[in-house]
Amino acid sequence: MRAIGPLDQRVWRALAEVEDPEMPINIVDLGLVYGVHVDRGRVRVDLTFTAMGCPATDLLVADIRDRLAAEPGVLSVELNVVWNPPWTAARLSAAGRQTLIAWGLAV
Repeated sequence: MRAIGPLDQRVWRALAEVEDPEMPINIVDLGLVYGVHVDRGRVRVDLTFTAMGCPATDLLVADIRDRLAAEPGVLSVELNVVWNPPWTAARLSAAGRQTLIAWGLAV
């Protein structure tokens, strides 16, 4: 297994700055990011969405690309959308769960 380097850490922090356009939560705490792979400035993010046909998909993809492309050291960004395993509320982080509860959403 490869050690997590400084760029990997910055990519994860950058992803945590990307908010879901429909909910007051970032995509990391929402559990949409399944994996991050960084190789000499090439970044691949494995992610999912809360539902197929999500109306915010294009906006979210653009936000992720834009945010990662702005990160120093990132040369290219590939987004790999996966549907298996499907997203469930069990993927929420503790902070994400608390945020949604504070907004009055049942999780």
